[in-house]
Amino acid sequence: MRENQTSPPLRAAILTVSDSAFAGRRADRSGPAVAEFLEQNGWTILESRIVADDLAVIAATLREFCSHGVAVVFTVGGTGLSPRDVTPEATKKVITREIPGLTEQMRREGSKTTPTAVLSRSVAGLCGASLIVNLPGSPQGALDSLKAIHTVLPHAVDLVAGKTAHPE
Repeated sequence: MRENQTSPPLRAAILTVSDSAFAGRRADRSGPAVAEFLEQNGWTILESRIVADDLAVIAATLREFCSHGVAVVFTVGGTGLSPRDVTPEATKKVITREIPGLTEQMRREGSKTTPTAVLSRSVAGLCGASLIVNLPGSPQGALDSLKAIHTVLPHAVDLVAGKTAHPE
């Protein structure tokens, strides 16, 4: 829960990880769907980018986004089982602390309607003062995962920022 109604807007960046979207062979529908949902829920999107499924590029982009002072970097895609799905590995290279409860909740809620949601290898964790959350690549999977955790994200952001006072 945000400390007060005058808290600044939550700031996010979205990184779509997709070889085909990066090459222009298909449109990125997932990143824009995540951005629209976040904006409808009071978030400000500072940056959105598409990169290929390349571990070094993903890790470098995550570090860059986190250095810009965003509260949360949402990645979209690259969390599956194919050999090119390396988003979780890139995320683990840049985070200092993992937050498994977020991804456990995403898989738990997702599996209620999509049995294959349990195959997601999504990771969430802290990179400096930013939270990174891996979302699945399909528009519906990304939105379902985000909806499963979006209500706790403002509190997580406040905690990371040192706002640890609890309401009486």
